[in-house]
Amino acid sequence: MSLLAGNEDRIGTAGGTQLLINPWARSSALANSNVASVVGIEGAFMNVAGLAFTRKTELMFTNTDWMSGADIAINSLGISQRVGESSVIGLSVMTIDFGDLVTATENLPEGDGSTFSVNNMNIGLSYAKEFSNSIYGGMTVRLLSESIFNARASGVSFDAGIQYVTGDRDHVKFGITLKNVGPPISFGGDGFSFQTTLDDEDNTIITAEQRSASHEIPSLIQIGIGYDFVLAENHTLTATGAFVSNAFSKDNIALGAEYAFKNMFILRGGYQVEEGATSSADKTSFLTGLTAGVSVQAPIGKDGGAIGFDYTYRDTSPFDGVHSLGVRVDI
Repeated sequence: MSLLAGNEDRIGTAGGTQLLINPWARSSALANSNVASVVGIEGAFMNVAGLAFTRKTELMFTNTDWMSGADIAINSLGISQRVGESSVIGLSVMTIDFGDLVTATENLPEGDGSTFSVNNMNIGLSYAKEFSNSIYGGMTVRLLSESIFNARASGVSFDAGIQYVTGDRDHVKFGITLKNVGPPISFGGDGFSFQTTLDDEDNTIITAEQRSASHEIPSLIQIGIGYDFVLAENHTLTATGAFVSNAFSKDNIALGAEYAFKNMFILRGGYQVEEGATSSADKTSFLTGLTAGVSVQAPIGKDGGAIGFDYTYRDTSPFDGVHSLGVRVDI
């Protein structure tokens, strides 16, 4: 008897797949396994409940060389702000730059000498709250836009997440999040219109417009755990794990570990696998495999603020990996 994970019949049928891209360096270094332990503005992607752990104000910027060698850049900017004793709001923006692409037509498949750009962007507005010393939750509303010069699509999605922290040192963590829930999206614009005649005898030219099929956005559920170990004074180790149930692809399992020395030097690593993928031929995602990253940060001010720099590498097959550089300011 064979068992299939995920929904293989729907692979490749989703729209708005930019919603699946983690634009942040720290959490992507853990292979997206820190669903239960993510804190701050990165929670806007991983688990919005983690936004509630923002100390006061956090700013973060990350630049990603996506599929290195393909000349695709992803820029992400986020800010989170505590607005009360237990509430935090956050704003995150992600843009994808594909560079200049050659304009090709049916009559000129090699290009007509002009270029065009592809614009992909999503903006998230998040709210998170500490409900008790153990329970944190939040929601995100995200607007997404995808366009070229003669076609465009837009939509809205919703995320919700919960984190539960327990133990005498708050060292045991659980998290669950439902992401990318929203109405289908479809493309429209001049790119779907064409000129034709009514019949062979009547040369009257009319403009006809084709209808674009609608596509559901890639919803998913993530369930994660985390555990903090104190190895010695100033040395901590956090183990993380997550299960991802995808509506439009195979399910994933991710594991990660983070070592910190004085919260100034941090090493991260992770591994992500698709269920049922025993060889490269079985994979439906090029992002499964090893991840690694490092952060260096220094305190600023006298009340616990810090500034840090992050680097992450994600192995891919094919392509030459994904590189992310980021800066984080906690004030």
